[in-house]
Amino acid sequence: MTNNPFDLTGKVAVVTGSSRGIGRASAELLARMGAKVVVSSRKADACQEVADGIRDGGGDAHVIACNISRRDEVEALVNGAIAHYGKIDILVCNAAVNPYYGPLLDITDDAFDKIMGANVKSNIWLCGLAMPKMAERGGGSVVIVSSIGGLRGSTVIGAYGISKAADFSLCRSLAGEWGPKNVRVNCIAPGLVKTDFARALWENEELLARRTATTPLRRIGEPHEIAGAVVYLASDASTFMTGQTIVIDGGVTTAAV
Repeated sequence: MTNNPFDLTGKVAVVTGSSRGIGRASAELLARMGAKVVVSSRKADACQEVADGIRDGGGDAHVIACNISRRDEVEALVNGAIAHYGKIDILVCNAAVNPYYGPLLDITDDAFDKIMGANVKSNIWLCGLAMPKMAERGGGSVVIVSSIGGLRGSTVIGAYGISKAADFSLCRSLAGEWGPKNVRVNCIAPGLVKTDFARALWENEELLARRTATTPLRRIGEPHEIAGAVVYLASDASTFMTGQTIVIDGGVTTAAV
């Protein structure tokens, strides 16, 4: 272990959904810790802004646009990252969708399939493409950004919660399969964080008031407060950790109501 186990110098990280929110904060912190970062989301121009900021700060970033719901674009992301940087050491599966807000039994088949495809199947695609390459090089780390929605029921985002619970299971199974090859897989389960993705939740004043009142820290999170855990799981500081989920929610899942 180096003097600084969080040092990522020489490592290459691919971060999906990194044009904003938790993904952007994670890409920026990974770069500050020395990693070369592939910034990826559906819109190349939004990614370019993030990459330019990383470069302006002395880091190394490359843009590859990708819609994670499309297998060919996921393949192009992984192959493009390896073509540009020669390898992938860290994969952060952060991108997700939630096209439906309402009672679970009213969801259409199309909306449910979109949620499961983007939030679960795409992670299987990404891991299936990247993890064998990591194993060939002696190891690597995969971080799946899930949600406390996978731990709790919801009257408005139930299908999203199902997909995030599936990610916990995916993490555990892959950890068992790939641990002998020194490829680690862990999850992060954020609570409500002030991102564009969760805007429907935190812009609802009544819902926000209820949430903060039952959260020990009495507030919701900020994207940078999740990024530190991404760096921890990506780095040598967590080399004996796999198949686990770190909950970062201001204490909401532990609080008595």
